[in-house]
Amino acid sequence: MEHTPTVSPEYAARVKAWHEAAYRESRRDTDETFDYLGRTFVVPPQVHPINPFSHLLGEAVLTEVQPGDRVLDMGTGCGVNAILAAATAADVVAVDTNPHALAAARANAERNNVQVDVRHSDVFSAVDGRFDLIVFDPPFRWFTPRDHRESASTDAGYRAMNTFFAQARDHLTPTGRMLIFFGTSGDLAHLHTQAEAAGFTTEVVATDGLDKDGWHVDYFTYRMVPAATAAE
Repeated sequence: MEHTPTVSPEYAARVKAWHEAAYRESRRDTDETFDYLGRTFVVPPQVHPINPFSHLLGEAVLTEVQPGDRVLDMGTGCGVNAILAAATAADVVAVDTNPHALAAARANAERNNVQVDVRHSDVFSAVDGRFDLIVFDPPFRWFTPRDHRESASTDAGYRAMNTFFAQARDHLTPTGRMLIFFGTSGDLAHLHTQAEAAGFTTEVVATDGLDKDGWHVDYFTYRMVPAATAAE
């Protein structure tokens, strides 16, 4: 699937170089253990690790989730945001396509003494019903992944993101909201275009930046709600 970046060819080349460097630097052969926001997570080599900017989304989840919420963690990875949500909400569903991520999410939920319904789902393919809160940390880059681990950061043509925004409103309650994490090391304008086309209004609830190799990258956690809800 092709994606025509909204960024310049020079910017796209820099994104590709940034990604390749990060891919090489982060490869590992053993499990990693993270102490993160008061909880412990074990992440196998085939699953994307927690990174220094993950807290921008994790802290937003802790702030946003309410006890009566039904929560969906889309692309759960090792289960981080589902487990954070499950500390408050009793009904949490976590989905991913990476089998190693699903196993890690189940083990981490047990490790942290919370209940999470972990499912294999390609975006909403195995998701039923509606949710009060959907959390999504989509792949930042539009390239084709080479392995399970890379599928957390790259997705050919932004297929999953495009599908997500096309279907998300059908899976939200009338007062539902979403928390989405993204950054300028991807095609940020494409994310905004998809969100706007799907009828969501967007608010930045957390942001931070990084300078590396002469390039500044910004990261954002967005709170999104359907435009009709925002207008009420």
